[in-house]
Amino acid sequence: MVQYSSPPLDLSFAALSDATRRGIIDQLGRGSASITSLADTFQMTLTGIKKHVQVLERAGLVITQKVGRVRTCTLGKRGLEAEAAWIEAHRKLFEARFEALDEIISEMKQERSDGSAS
Repeated sequence: MVQYSSPPLDLSFAALSDATRRGIIDQLGRGSASITSLADTFQMTLTGIKKHVQVLERAGLVITQKVGRVRTCTLGKRGLEAEAAWIEAHRKLFEARFEALDEIISEMKQERSDGSAS
């Protein structure tokens, strides 16, 4: 069996597969936030939110910085260009297949209507 490997994409999609982590990305898109404020926002324990943030950090989507006792999170510097390109390529593939299916269905309907007219 062929194995496709793209670790950065794997990490990103795994990180973004969770609704809480997507929410954290949305929250950080509005500005930096401490782990404590994220935990409050998402009504989670500090340990729980730290685990989510660590997954986002490993994917390069979030950066944390500790100053004193406060760990602040910000969006990572890398964007989602590779992920967007992968999604777009596959969207085009699916779109082409659906268009081909639509053509087949139209032909079948035409054949059915031509056959019933005789």
